[in-house]
Amino acid sequence: MIDCRDLEVLVKIIKLKSFTKAADEMRLTQPTISGHIIDLEKKLGLKLLDRLGKEIHPTKAGLLLYDHARKILKLRDEAEQALEQFKGGLKGNLVVGGSSIPGVYILPILIEQFQKKYPETSVSLKLSDSKGTLDSLLEGNIEMGVIGAKIANNKIEYKKFFDDEIILVCPKDHIWSQKQYISAKELKKEPFISRERGSGTRMTMEKELLAHRINPADLTIVSEMENTEAVKQGAKCGLGISFLSKMAVGDELKQGTLKEVKIKGVKITRSFYVIARKGRIMSPLCSHFYDFLLESSSR
Repeated sequence: MIDCRDLEVLVKIIKLKSFTKAADEMRLTQPTISGHIIDLEKKLGLKLLDRLGKEIHPTKAGLLLYDHARKILKLRDEAEQALEQFKGGLKGNLVVGGSSIPGVYILPILIEQFQKKYPETSVSLKLSDSKGTLDSLLEGNIEMGVIGAKIANNKIEYKKFFDDEIILVCPKDHIWSQKQYISAKELKKEPFISRERGSGTRMTMEKELLAHRINPADLTIVSEMENTEAVKQGAKCGLGISFLSKMAVGDELKQGTLKEVKIKGVKITRSFYVIARKGRIMSPLCSHFYDFLLESSSR
């Protein structure tokens, strides 16, 4: 008989490509982790994992079992959640994804509120950019996510969540900090800090600039950064100007460490979206959290 705990260990090792990382995340010792794999391989009479350099990779048999193991563990979790719901409660673990702005500035507060309402639940948040979060959903690593751009994909269902404004910011001692407005063409002259490709902020900004006949390729990009905090720090120390979520720079604008620069005729707004796979039945816990998020956006 295959034990679910053995399958959990196998899935975790293959995802993280490491016995050590799997042991740390599961709060087990490395010998315990190794023991589960040894027992599983003995039961099946098959080698499931290979060590290639410092990384662990599944054999063909291991990859086959990994695909089935994920489905088995998901069904087990759904069964447990359904029975708890039947008894009038809700418990279990849920993994959701969030792009940088909703993942840092919106979801943590809502997760805390949800877990107060349902104290026997645990919601884990995986941060990425918008494209990375969507890819995680398609790969089955998360059940749902919140992203800052609507990326065309016929397998994804989008529900509008919150609205946001993207503003141009400069250091407090920049010459533009004293200007009431600048023209869109002036953007080409200044050193510019950009978010990485796949960022919802970047996608929205580039689309809006193109609408005003400004080619994003004409900007003098001095640095590409993978998260909002890095961009803020770069702008504050004078590395360059940047477009950032107004939600993300609220404290800096109040403290005066960054200044908003208005552009004539340009106002960039975007929506955040709750995303889920079309046609995939959510676990009871995911369904509750999904509804909770949408209800919170209408308050």
